[in-house]
Amino acid sequence: MNKEEFVNELKNINIDITNEELAKFDRYKELLKEYNEKFNLTAIIKDEDIYLKHFYDSLCLLKLDKIKDNLNIIDIGTGAGFPGIPLAIMKENITVTLLESNEKKCKFLEVVANELGLKNIIIINDRAEKYAKNHREMYDIATSRAVSALKVLLELETPLVKVGGYIIPLKSHIEEELFDSKTMINELDLTIEDAIKYTLPIENSNRTMLIIKKNKKTKESYPREYNKIIKDLKKRQN
Repeated sequence: MNKEEFVNELKNINIDITNEELAKFDRYKELLKEYNEKFNLTAIIKDEDIYLKHFYDSLCLLKLDKIKDNLNIIDIGTGAGFPGIPLAIMKENITVTLLESNEKKCKFLEVVANELGLKNIIIINDRAEKYAKNHREMYDIATSRAVSALKVLLELETPLVKVGGYIIPLKSHIEEELFDSKTMINELDLTIEDAIKYTLPIENSNRTMLIIKKNKKTKESYPREYNKIIKDLKKRQN
């Protein structure tokens, strides 16, 4: 996907991008390629892949009526800033917290925020399970992209979300993960309102956005320590 295709495909999903916003994406792309050599940010470094697999895929969240002005959104395990930074570029009236445990990646995120003049971004260098212990029920929406198994994500993200708020992970293959997550969904009193399937243009790869509502306050026992979460996950897989 080249830049022109990026703009046109966004129009096809009713997203209009200004020249100023497009210039910010171009600068983001160049910073991503420059700093990837130092910090090993992503395996996706070709221009056409960055437009498609990083920028376009992240902005598919804007198809949802849940992404409104004045929301407080957290992007868990954001890595090089996806999907959080693209959302922040396109929606100046939302606040996006980028949570990332890797210090070098956080330094990159700071460079991007400064270079692009993004005043609506907060960067936190911490592990999700530790951050969630002291920042419970703070966010309207928690999102993530290609971070971990759904069952793990739900335990890490749900405590951060307000009652009535949403967990919206971006996934590729979801059926098996949904099956494995049934017990956790019930334990955390979550409702899967929708599973929106779509394909990335050009390559036609499959994606899913899950819309998961939080119905009640999360028990203080969640999230557990990360090694316990992973130990439990491995136990159930064996």
